[in-house]
Amino acid sequence: MGKLLREMLISHDLNETRVAILEDRELVELYIARPKRSVVGNVYLGQVKDVLPGMQAAFIDIGLEKNAFLAVDERVALDGIEVLSKRDIRSLLHPGQTIVVQVIKDPAGTKGARVTTGITFPGRFLVLVPNADVFGASRKLGDGERARLQEIVAPHVPPNTGLIIRTAASGASERDMLADLEFLLRLWRRVSHQANEGLAPEVIYSEMDLALKLVRDVFSTDFKRLVIDDKAVHAKVTSFLKRTSPNLLNRVHLHKDSESIYAAYKVDSAIDRVFSKNIGLASGGYICIDQTEALTVVDVNTGRFTSGKNLEDTVYRTNLEAARVIAQQIRLRDIGGIIVVDFIDMKDAFHRQEVVRQLSAEFERDRNRYKIGEISKFGLLEITRKSVTDGLYAILTEQCACCNGEGRVPSVATRRITVERKLREIVSSGRSSAYLIGLHPETYELSMAPGHNLIARLRAATNRQITIIPDESCSRTEVRVLIEGKKGLPS
Repeated sequence: MGKLLREMLISHDLNETRVAILEDRELVELYIARPKRSVVGNVYLGQVKDVLPGMQAAFIDIGLEKNAFLAVDERVALDGIEVLSKRDIRSLLHPGQTIVVQVIKDPAGTKGARVTTGITFPGRFLVLVPNADVFGASRKLGDGERARLQEIVAPHVPPNTGLIIRTAASGASERDMLADLEFLLRLWRRVSHQANEGLAPEVIYSEMDLALKLVRDVFSTDFKRLVIDDKAVHAKVTSFLKRTSPNLLNRVHLHKDSESIYAAYKVDSAIDRVFSKNIGLASGGYICIDQTEALTVVDVNTGRFTSGKNLEDTVYRTNLEAARVIAQQIRLRDIGGIIVVDFIDMKDAFHRQEVVRQLSAEFERDRNRYKIGEISKFGLLEITRKSVTDGLYAILTEQCACCNGEGRVPSVATRRITVERKLREIVSSGRSSAYLIGLHPETYELSMAPGHNLIARLRAATNRQITIIPDESCSRTEVRVLIEGKKGLPS
C-alpha cells in the first residue's frame, strides 16, 4: 500500500467549527464543536461530594451542572507514583476534600463528566505528566530518533515529573524540544499555584479550542495540506505553527473561493451518511449500523451482490468489503464501547481469518484504543473501542418526539446549521442577485426565531436579496430554490 494522501480541513462560522481529516480524498474523521464547547482536557479544583465504596468511586463537584464521576482506577496515589486500583477508595477520599482532577469524558445525558487525577498536559512535541514516574516515547518513532530525543530532554526533566515524547517530535531540533518542555513546565507551575490558592469548585486550566487542539495533536509532516476557510482561525493556526513547527507553515492554506470548503472537497455527502443506518457497499451489499445505549450492532448483508463464483465466494467478498467500510464508519462516527459485528456466515476458516485481518489493517489508522476479537461460529465478532466523545450520532441528533424517543433525528441545532450552510453555498456560488427559498415549515420557524438573524447575516455577507418561505414539500434539511433572478423579487 502506497503512502496515503492526508489532508485536514477546518471550517468555522458563528454556529460551529468542523475539522475533517481526509485520507486519499475520503472522509475518515470529523470533529464538531458548537458554542457549548467540550470540557475534555480541562483541569478543575474540585470538592468531593460523595464517596461510594460499593462502586469504588466518588462524585466530585467541579462547578458543572452535574457532579463528575471519579473511579478508583482513575485515582492516582497522593504521591503520584502508582495507580491505586486495589485500594479502598475510602482510604483515599472523603466528603469535603479538595482535589485536582482533569476531565477525560464530557457530560452526556444524565451522566456527569468522567474525571481522573492523572493530569496530563500535551504540548506540540511532548506530553507532561506531573507527579508521575514515567519517561517514554511514541512507538511510531524509530529507535535511533527515539534515543536522540530522549537524550535531549532527559537531563532537563525535574524529579517526580513524567514525560512522553510524541510522534510529532520526529526531526525536531534541540531548541524546539526544550522550548516545548519549558512551556509545559511553566504551565504546570501556574496550574499548581492556582490549585493552592483557589477555591473549589474552580476551573484552573482550559484546554485549547478544537481547531488548535487538532493542529497540535494531529497535524504533522504526514499531511499534504491544511485548508482553513476563516481568516481569524487561519491567523491563530499559523501563529501557533510559527512558534512550534515552522516547517509546516507552507502546508497551511486559506480557502478563499465562494464555494464552501467541504463542497470543494466533496465531503458533504460523506457527512450526510452519518445519519444513515444503512451504508451501501460498492458491490451491491450493505451494512446496517444500529446504535443503542448499551452497545452498537453492525449487520452485514449481501443485498444484490451475486457475482461471486459461488455462495461462499460471494459471502467472503461481501464480508471483506464490509470490514473496510465498518472500520471507516466506526472511526468517522467515533463509536465507542462494545461493538458487535454480525458477518454473513463463512464456512472457510481461512476466509474468516482474512476478514479479521482486513478489519485489523483498517483499524491501524485509528488513534483511539481498541481491541478486535475473532469471528465466532455464529459469525459474530466483538470490538471494544475507547471514545472520548459520545460520537457524532449523539452530537448531531436528538430523540424523536414522534416515537416516544425510540428513534433519533437531526437535532434542532444540526438542522439550523445545515440549512444555513446550504443557503450560504447556494447564494454565494450562484450568479443571481435575488432568491426566493423554500424551507420545511419547522425549519423555517427555526431560521426566523429571534436571535438567529439568519437572513440578515446572509444578506450582509453576500449582498443578495434573500427571501425564505415555508414549503410543506421540503424535507427538514432541504433548501429549495423556488425563484432566482434580479433584485426586486417579491419578499
